[in-house]
Amino acid sequence: MAKPIPRIGSRRNGPIGSRKSGRRIPKGVIHVQASFNNTIVTVTDVRGRVVSWASAGTSGFKGTRRGTPCAAQAAALNAIRTVVDQGMQRAEVMIKGPGLGRDAALRAIRRSGILLSFVRDVTPMPHNGCRPPKKRRV
Repeated sequence: MAKPIPRIGSRRNGPIGSRKSGRRIPKGVIHVQASFNNTIVTVTDVRGRVVSWASAGTSGFKGTRRGTPCAAQAAALNAIRTVVDQGMQRAEVMIKGPGLGRDAALRAIRRSGILLSFVRDVTPMPHNGCRPPKKRRV
């Protein structure tokens, strides 16, 4: 009668690599990047590791509609829905870019029930950096 060989190792039983819902995040940072063509919302923990993200393109908008405030609102709701389930209550908001989705994304974040400690504009401003490209002749 052959006895089964006991498995030795540090590998735990159960699903491997499904740590997504296991982590509890009480506080995080919401980054909103609003360009003219798209809006990307990224939710990170305090150390900067990405927990969840969504964009107007992944939220089902195509073409020129991605730059609209409605698309930015949908992207913000999709990105925040997963982290609210993980227990996020407080967040800081960093908004970058000149796009139309800035205010709409912030409004959606406010309505989601997360307490915002501060909202900061982190749009990069050149101190007269690069020379602009020459004007188009049509």
